[in-house]
Amino acid sequence: MIELRPVEALPQLLKWRREVIENVFDTSPSEQLMLENQSFYRRHLADGSHLAFEALCDNEEAGCGSLCLYDELPSPDNPTGRCGYLMNIYVRNKFREKGVGHAIVSRLIDEAKIRNCHKIYLETTPMGRHLYESLGFHDLPDMMKLSEL
Repeated sequence: MIELRPVEALPQLLKWRREVIENVFDTSPSEQLMLENQSFYRRHLADGSHLAFEALCDNEEAGCGSLCLYDELPSPDNPTGRCGYLMNIYVRNKFREKGVGHAIVSRLIDEAKIRNCHKIYLETTPMGRHLYESLGFHDLPDMMKLSEL
């Protein structure tokens, strides 16, 4: 059984963030990066623009995921201008292929809908692509990213 619960405690958020960086980015985060993450959590939890959940399987921590909320100019395809960005989606190896990722992302989508988001974005790895496609996400060929800032 998969249980999802909100994560609001800073030590737990930072523990998950460190694990995600180590496993997804394949690097150890610097202390400065972790301080920046701590600052981010403090600001965005306080103003309600960041939600985080963790999944438990038989009371064991199995994975996590976050929703960052922000506004853009309202447009025909997003009349409220409210957007959600899914990030920090991660499932520990022993819990993969058991519906944990699906449960986390589905909950984050539901939370975005409750908050009147009309656009939800994410970045994916090849490993996660099938999960996101199964939930209705598709590539955006017209987007670009500035590489060097």
